Amino acid sequence: MEGSLIVVIFIVLIALAFDFINGFHDAANAIATVVSTRVLKPHHAVMMAAFFNCIAGFFISVKVATTIGTGIINPAIIDNILIVAALGGAIIWNLLTWWMGLPSSSSHALIGGLIGAGIMKAGTDILVWKGIIKTSVFIVISPTLGLILGLLMMVLVMNITHGRTIRVGGANLIFRRLQLVSAAIYSTSHGMNDAQKTMGIIAIVLFSNGYLGETFHIPFWVEVICYLVIAAGTMSGGWRIVKTMGTKITKLEPVGGFCAETAAATAIIGASLAGIPVSTTHTITGAIMGVGATRRLSAVRWGVAGDIIWAWILTIPVSALLSMAIYLLCTSFS
Repeated sequence: MEGSLIVVIFIVLIALAFDFINGFHDAANAIATVVSTRVLKPHHAVMMAAFFNCIAGFFISVKVATTIGTGIINPAIIDNILIVAALGGAIIWNLLTWWMGLPSSSSHALIGGLIGAGIMKAGTDILVWKGIIKTSVFIVISPTLGLILGLLMMVLVMNITHGRTIRVGGANLIFRRLQLVSAAIYSTSHGMNDAQKTMGIIAIVLFSNGYLGETFHIPFWVEVICYLVIAAGTMSGGWRIVKTMGTKITKLEPVGGFCAETAAATAIIGASLAGIPVSTTHTITGAIMGVGATRRLSAVRWGVAGDIIWAWILTIPVSALLSMAIYLLCTSFS
């Protein structure tokens, strides 16, 4: 029997609220480098990031959304209360870390929420370990890959420009222009991966309530609305986290911003093509650290980096605990 349409619409709206919060929480990922290097003013940067977040859907399939929809917990046991609890846990963690100015992962908050609510309903047997392990491994791989690529990219650029008669002012002008390109590519990669998480959740809701037929898939209208909502969230900005990403980790010049964005975008696009829901936050943060480390290790404020890493470690377990509490609360009143 098909679930109540009003209930389904309500849960879809909660999912879109998460999508919007994901956008403004992760706006820092897309704009921090281009704002901190003063290539763009903040309001111009968020508009550009929102636009390229939105058009990401034209360049990629929905593999990441399918992983979220079927690769974390068994979709057969999913119901409306479970989804509300999972989204609630993820939203609370996102808002908490935003308030603290910590760039945590919206993706892992959602995964933690699904795991916690799923365990509360049916125990650990419903967990899809293949998908969870793949995602968990990339908690380490994505920032490490971002760091390595950022460092290598910066070293490559320094070697190319070494000995050339390019004045500092001229170099800054060149890389300010190049950073517009790299920021656009990074924003597109962010939309490719992050908007798809909400698509997967909405598709789960529709499927479990009988609105998708017998085969799980991502309807086109779900793709469109998720890209639009995450773009709207990005336009609202996440200024607390922008400050952390753009100035507190290391000081960035236009060349560093270009290298960090290009390195992070390369890693995220590769993961998106493979259908792996990675943290765009982890990847760009690692790339910024890698760029800073090319000057000297002390150029990276490792104390700030340590606080960020702790937020990464805690995201999945804390989101899971929050979703467990919400699930218990919801079931006690149902």
